[in-house]
Parts: sequence; structure tokens; C-alpha cells
Amino acid sequence: MAAVKSDNQHRAPNASALGFRFLLLAGLSILLLVIDNRENYLDGVRKAIGASVHPLRVLVDAPISTWRWIVDTTTSRNELRLENSRLQAERLLTQARLQKYAALEAENARLRALLEATPHGSERIRVSEIMSVSANPFRHVIVVDKGSRDGVFDGQAMVDASGVVGQVIEVGLLSSQGILISDPDHALPVEVNRNGLRTIAVGSGDFARLELPFLPNNADIKEGDLLVTSGLGGAFPAGYPVAVVDSVTRVPQEPFAAVTAKPAAALNQVREVMLIWPTEPKNTAVDATVDTAVDNKDDAARDDAREIAPAAAETSDE
Repeated sequence: MAAVKSDNQHRAPNASALGFRFLLLAGLSILLLVIDNRENYLDGVRKAIGASVHPLRVLVDAPISTWRWIVDTTTSRNELRLENSRLQAERLLTQARLQKYAALEAENARLRALLEATPHGSERIRVSEIMSVSANPFRHVIVVDKGSRDGVFDGQAMVDASGVVGQVIEVGLLSSQGILISDPDHALPVEVNRNGLRTIAVGSGDFARLELPFLPNNADIKEGDLLVTSGLGGAFPAGYPVAVVDSVTRVPQEPFAAVTAKPAAALNQVREVMLIWPTEPKNTAVDATVDTAVDNKDDAARDDAREIAPAAAETSDE
């Protein structure tokens, strides 16, 4: 009995010490969460952790990359010849189409010059490889091999050869996390290419389906309509294909139609994405006004030009 009592006496202080440690660590964790949420003090810590985890991601991706390299290097000569013939035919077809597009671009430039309109800004694009995909079935998150060192920023658009893929949600030093447009927490401003009808495309949790929940029953939309980015919100440049409408169900008792669309990109098969850096359009009206004042070397004219510049910009935009 004495031995049992002695054991109980030893366990009681240990249990109380463990409970105190648990409460202390829990309180410290909550305090760090609150501070980081308000002031974002731990952003550097997260980037450092991401940089330290980057070699592990490369190591995990190494078997797949090695296998792909072995397959590519052991491809038979006949397969390479067939692939070369197919690519040659596609190149000729693409060149034929580009000739038409070049003529249209030249015509568009002439019309803009006649209308004294400001040309749209171009986008800078860089290819990035997907390193890993989230194992959570309810989250469509990927990791790409470009980070803040490469100029990646939060909210940056990601596309592939077929259409919009997603956007960056967290930037590390050497890699970044991106969310796909099929994720339930993602929403994308789009418009119908046929008539310019604007709406929001929301992820459904299914790689092959997007939902358009905010279209009224009398909306002019039908199966086969192409949805493109509207440019609203500032994250995605306008004009990139997003999805094709595959189902429109109008219920008389409901205020909104049930509309679904199939993403243009194969979200569950893509291996590389293109990161887009938008370029602001050059305001030719403002530049011309200010340059004229500078050439005249007249301080008063320069001041007047700076005052007139905003009005000239508004007139040019109209």
C-alpha cells in the first residue's frame, strides 16, 4: 500500500506539470496566431520554412522527373519520326493561321491609330513546372517551382495552352502555392464571349465542372457558349478562355438558372503552367503632353501640362 501511495504522489506533480505546459503552449500558439493574423509578422518565418522544405519537394519529385527523362531518352526512332511529322504539320497549320492573325492585328492597329485609342498592355509570361499536388480531396492546391526570387506575387494568374488554370495564393522564396479554378473556395469573373454577359464562375470541387450560380432564368446563355476572363478584379487579364457551358437548366420557381461549364484546361492532367505578369498600358496622351512641355523648356508650360494630363487621360479613355 505504501508503494502504491508513493507512486500516486509522484504522478500527481508530473500530471500537473504536463497540464501547465499544455496550457502554456496552447496560449502561446493562440497568441502567435492572433499576432500573425493582424500584423503578418511571421511571413518571413513561413518563407524560410518554405525555402527549407523546397529540397524535400525536389527530392519527392525526383523519381517522376527521372522516369520521364528515361522515357524521353528511350523513345524509339519511329515514334520520334511520327511525332516530328505531326509537329511539322501542326507548325504549317499554325503559320497559316498566324498569317491571318497578323493581318488582323495590323488592321486593328490602323483602326486604333485612326481612333486615337490607347493600345492594350501586353503580358509577360513565364513557364513554371508543377512540383506537387495537394493530397486533400477537398482542396485543389498545387505547388510550382517559381517563387518571390522569380518575381511571383500573390494573386498572379496561371494559365496553360488551353485556358485559365488558377492563381497564386502563397508565395515562397523558391516555390509558390496556387489554387485551381475548380477549388470550391475560388471564384473567377468571366463573361460570355458571344454577347459579353458578365457573371462569376465558382469552383465545384470537381476538376471537370464549374458552376455559374448567379445567372437569372432569363439570361442569354446556352450550351456551347465560351466563357472568357472579363478582366474585372484585376487578377486575370481579359480574354483568356476559362470554360465552355455544358448545361443550362431553367427552373420556373427559382430566381436563378442552374448553369455548369467544363473548364477549357485539363486541370487534373496539367504538368506545366504559365505565370502572367500584366503590363500597364502606356498613356500616350499624357506622355505627349508632358514631352511637349519638356521640349519647350518652359517651366510654366510644364506645370500646365501636368495639370492637363489627367483630363487628357480621361478624354483618351473615353
